[in-house]
Amino acid sequence: MSETERAWFAHETAVVDEEAEIGAGTKIWHFSHVSAGSKLGERCSLGQNVFVAPRVTVGNGVKIQNNVSLYEGVVLEDFVFCGPSMVFTNVRTPRSAFPRNTSADYAETRVRYGASIGANATIVCGSSVGEWAFVAAGAVVTKDVPDYALMAGVPARRIGWVCQCGVTLRPEGERAACAECGRTYVLHGETLRLDASPA
Repeated sequence: MSETERAWFAHETAVVDEEAEIGAGTKIWHFSHVSAGSKLGERCSLGQNVFVAPRVTVGNGVKIQNNVSLYEGVVLEDFVFCGPSMVFTNVRTPRSAFPRNTSADYAETRVRYGASIGANATIVCGSSVGEWAFVAAGAVVTKDVPDYALMAGVPARRIGWVCQCGVTLRPEGERAACAECGRTYVLHGETLRLDASPA
């Protein structure tokens, strides 16, 4: 397929295997490699030196900054943001002397709709990052992250809640309202949900 026929863009230094599926409007920049058997949605952006392994699934509108590797077992849902040099893993007990490199060895890591992962953060495999969650730069996630949670530290712990627009929320009792966009939320223990009640 010629560059004029395809609906996505790849820089001339990028390597895109023929069997990769790439959605319309996606852009793949310098020195990146998209492997056969991977699926990228529409309107994604892959920065410099991004690696996408076989059988990785990336949704629509995902932004992956420079120096990020998506190993087999990683699933990114729509509108996920991966900051520069953040790290995914896919094997819980890696040993060079005892290779674990089959699909059965890889633990799934799922980053759910709208979540953001900051620069240099690490997501240990087998964890899921909830919808609209925000993982701070340099954090190390070792367990599942709730929806809308603001996570920081090593290991990462929840230090607050964030709005869909990314602004930190300041709950009062069981309710929270975003000072910037006006969205409102209901808090029940360790669960935050968008307020669906009529205005």
